[in-house]
Order: sequence, then structure tokens, then C-alpha cells
Amino acid sequence: MSRFNNLEFGNESEDHARSLPGARNEERYLGEAETAYAAGRFEGALRAFSKALEFNPQNAAAWTGQVRALIEMGEYREAKLWADKALEHFPNEAELLAAKAVALGRAGDLKAALAFSDASVEERGDTPYIWLARGDVLLACREHRANFCLEKALAMAPKDWLIAWLVARIRYYYREFSLALKIAQQALTLDASRAVLWLQVGQCQKALGLLGQAELSFEQARQLDRNCHEAHVALGELSRSGFWPRLIARARGWLAPR
Repeated sequence: MSRFNNLEFGNESEDHARSLPGARNEERYLGEAETAYAAGRFEGALRAFSKALEFNPQNAAAWTGQVRALIEMGEYREAKLWADKALEHFPNEAELLAAKAVALGRAGDLKAALAFSDASVEERGDTPYIWLARGDVLLACREHRANFCLEKALAMAPKDWLIAWLVARIRYYYREFSLALKIAQQALTLDASRAVLWLQVGQCQKALGLLGQAELSFEQARQLDRNCHEAHVALGELSRSGFWPRLIARARGWLAPR
């Protein structure tokens, strides 16, 4: 049984539903979901979006948020299933169509991904996420037009660190580490207080072999967010992987002519 079966508002028990606060908490849970998403806590965001839907099943943003969180968690099959559920209620919701396109593209169904991406742009091509999603799909298709789409998303929100971070995540997913690092560093200039940005910078640096710089970035992420599990894990991995290179360097120093 899928661990996501209980996401849908209708699966909650009646006793639990009665114990929840009033419908005004729809906005509260949406806020919690968006905060968790922006902190890279995608599973928490998923739960909070689901809670918002308990109070208002017609909230298209919460449905879309669930799909986007599942994508970030790497759960592409589940993301497609939930997108299909949501599209039964909102067949013309542009960002929902875009999110389904990403799920399809990352799952390898490129023809369908392009079709849903086209539909999202035709429905409403004026939000950064629609262009982020289109860039994601075109990268899956190995098309150079992806660069235009991602740059357009950035241009639509030039002062929004979140959009820059998401572009960096997309570039990183498709192993474009140098480009991902450049965008993540740009995001840092917009808000250097975000642990997720330092974490993303560190991940890019590590992928490029810049281990010393990566260690500093991961440490900064940990200082900004003591609960950042990814930073703790990354620092541990760097510490273990760095033991032998440091030992070899010391041995060379000992054996060098004096």
C-alpha cells in the first residue's frame, strides 16, 4: 500500500476531522505548507497542503502544492496520480497541468510531458512556475530551448530567491552542476539567511569536486538551521571522504626531502 494513500482529505477519520480547528485554518495550513516547501522540508509541506484540503477541497493551489512536493521528493508516479485526481476537479488549472508535465517528463514519458506543458502555457503562460516546469520538461527532452524557459522564469521574478533556488534545483537534477552553482549563488545574493540556499550551493560544489568550499557551505547551512538533516549528513560524508586525502598529504609531507 502506498504511503501516500492517506493524503486525500476524504480518507481522514470522522473523529479526527471533528477534532480539527475551524475552516479558518485553511489559510494557516497553506502558510505552513509554503514555509515548509521553501525550507526544503517537502514531506512536511505535503502534509500541510493535505490539511488545507480538509478545510477546502476546492483549493487548487493546495492540490498543485501536493503534486509539486511529491515531485521534489522524487515520487513521480505518485505525483502523476495526484495530478490526475486534481485535474478531475480543475481540468484547466495551468500550474497543475505544468506540474503534471514535470512528473511525466521525469518519469520518462516525454511525449505526454510536452503535451501537458503546451496545454499549461496555452492556458496561462504568465507565471514563473509554468516556465520553470516547461524548462524542466525540455531539459528532460534534451532541448536547448530549456535555457530560454528557465531564464524567462528568472526574469519574471528577478528578486525572488525562491524561483532562483528552484531553477538551481532543476539544473542540479539534470546534472548541470556549474549552471546550478551559478544560479544558487545568485539566489544567495538575494537572501543569504536561507539555509536551503547554502545547502544547494554546497551540493553543487561537492558535485564539482570543490570539497573545501562545499564543507564551508554545508557548515553555514547547519549554523542557519540546526535541524537541517541534509547539512549534517553532507558534512559527515565529507569528513569521512576527506580522511584518506588528508592522510596522503601528510605522508607526502613526512617523506619530502628536508
